[in-house]
Amino acid sequence: MQTKDDFLNGQVLLIDKPLTWTSFQAVNKLRWEIRHAFNIKKIKVGHAGTLDPLATGLLVICTGKMTKQINTFQGQEKEYTGTFVLGGTTPSYDLETEVTETFPTEHITDELIHEATHQFIGKIDQYPPVFSALKKDGKRLYEFARAGEEVEIKSRQVEISEFEITKIDGLELHFRVVCSKGTYIRSLANDFGKALNSGAHLSALRRTRIGDFKVEDGLTPEEFIAGLPSKD
Repeated sequence: MQTKDDFLNGQVLLIDKPLTWTSFQAVNKLRWEIRHAFNIKKIKVGHAGTLDPLATGLLVICTGKMTKQINTFQGQEKEYTGTFVLGGTTPSYDLETEVTETFPTEHITDELIHEATHQFIGKIDQYPPVFSALKKDGKRLYEFARAGEEVEIKSRQVEISEFEITKIDGLELHFRVVCSKGTYIRSLANDFGKALNSGAHLSALRRTRIGDFKVEDGLTPEEFIAGLPSKD
């Protein structure tokens, strides 16, 4: 069992983030539980890469002195699995907002779907979603979006080393992506729909790996908390 000194000296915690939790909530919850279990007044806790509330999977959380390694972990390659839905787009590129535009899909074949993945392998220019936490002029982009304000977003270069469609189930495409820091899978969904002369949005997302850290080696928040010393 980990001790008070272990957490203060620095731990890397692999957490399987539940659906609807924000990354901030996960960090806050674990920080509170660690402080409470060991009667620690103050401890640094942070995460190495945000996951959207509608995404699940690997959240690398660092405590104590290991928080100095957060930037290193954030820069490592990431792997995701999930589902795109063809034929419709949403303002947020995922299910945070409702479908506002629909497109024909009759022309789309399995061959066309698999061929389209090749357009996204390597270094590509990508526009982040307007519904994102990136900052412009001191405000989060999603603040502009929710207020209905127009905002100019600049593209940025990201790298996708692997992109495969693992299953085609009608208009649902199951995928696996290996990509660099800063890649938005929601934007990939939107761009992939355009590549098929249709529309698409992200309906499910799971982060399975960051560098050498794998989600199957992680714990749910409940499992992690259950392993802390009893508070009685």
